[in-house]
Amino acid sequence: MTDTLRKTMIPFVVGANHRSSGLSFRDRLFVEDVMVPGFLQKLSAQGVSEALVLSTCDRVEVQGVHEEPESITPVIREAFAHHAEMESTDFGEQLYSLFDEEALRHIMRVASSLDSQVIGEPQVLGQVKAAHRIARDAGAVGGALEAILQGAYNTAKQIMTDTAIGERPVSIAAGAVQLARDVQGDLGKCRAVLIGDAEMGEMVSTQLLAAGIGMLTVMNDRAPQRAKGAARRLECHSAPWENLSEELDKAEILITALGRRVHTINVDMIRAALAKHRRKLMFIVDLALPGDVDPAVNRIDEAFLYDIGDLERVAMDGKSHRESEAQQAEAIIEQALVSFDRDRAERAAVPALSRLRRHVEAMREQVLKDAGDDVDKATNLLANRLLHEPSVALRDIAAGGNSAELGAMERAVERLFALSDADNTDNEEE
Repeated sequence: MTDTLRKTMIPFVVGANHRSSGLSFRDRLFVEDVMVPGFLQKLSAQGVSEALVLSTCDRVEVQGVHEEPESITPVIREAFAHHAEMESTDFGEQLYSLFDEEALRHIMRVASSLDSQVIGEPQVLGQVKAAHRIARDAGAVGGALEAILQGAYNTAKQIMTDTAIGERPVSIAAGAVQLARDVQGDLGKCRAVLIGDAEMGEMVSTQLLAAGIGMLTVMNDRAPQRAKGAARRLECHSAPWENLSEELDKAEILITALGRRVHTINVDMIRAALAKHRRKLMFIVDLALPGDVDPAVNRIDEAFLYDIGDLERVAMDGKSHRESEAQQAEAIIEQALVSFDRDRAERAAVPALSRLRRHVEAMREQVLKDAGDDVDKATNLLANRLLHEPSVALRDIAAGGNSAELGAMERAVERLFALSDADNTDNEEE
């Protein structure tokens, strides 16, 4: 094995994720951003010079490269143990170690959000890039790790472009926003009213605000102070309950989360609001169990009422769709692995090719000196000198009687110099 091959930097991953461990274990391992540089410095002092630390809700792991990654796994385990104030022997099977192609595949799947609890979530790639940036600023990213991460980013981008893995909502709140868009189109032109302060109501409202809803007003039938508190948390407006009719008149979107076991919103209220407004449609999300909105509202052509069951079905359909798209994404990753392995092999040949080029160039310069201005003599000298050492080596192998080695060398010569059957002659080159 050549020095170049011996010095190949092999990818590795050591860590724990949502499948291998429980949340409490990952909480103990979690490395906050401000502590990452120190953590990486300790690893570097023990021979792990190229690595990053990725800490999210789903995983805490060290991704990196090393000449002999299996030899430094205990170092990383001990670093995690010291950070978590545990004994590494207590980790059991919760901490995994991956090497070479398996590690590379894992890094690509993580960046592409195929290894997450919610497949296709776009923020995962941002988390990987943030970890990359911290490690780079700490001086822990060299050429080998940089090449792997850039390959993972390119693969993630291709998956997001060529598949629909991130397009369907997979949560109730995201489903509500998608349905709101389907009904109303541009949410920036819409006003919304949130009635109640239940957690799910605030979650849907938060998603609507993130989606650019034009205006949000919070109301509560029995506790105006709670409406004001929710408005502060959501950074929006609040209104007194006696203004309900007026607020409905202005709203294109209504979210209810009271849970009073009676229908707070009835058909007449929605008909009156639609009649007073020039809009054509009202989107209504009833998050209460039992519902706050009379189901008869669904019979109004301009009203679109969705309850918690409808939103759960939207989320389940989205999850099923993403899992189906994930199969295509996995195929893209396998293709990327083949391409990366080929590129890595080609990079491994560069030092040998550089040595060969320098050797031939030195030979050419010497031939020019020896031949003077005689071009024919120079070309003959160069050809003979280039072929001398290969000819000697082939003759020695043939004389040794090792037909298998001779055959391999002959095939190598044919491939390196693109020889064809037409090149076969009975004359032996000297």
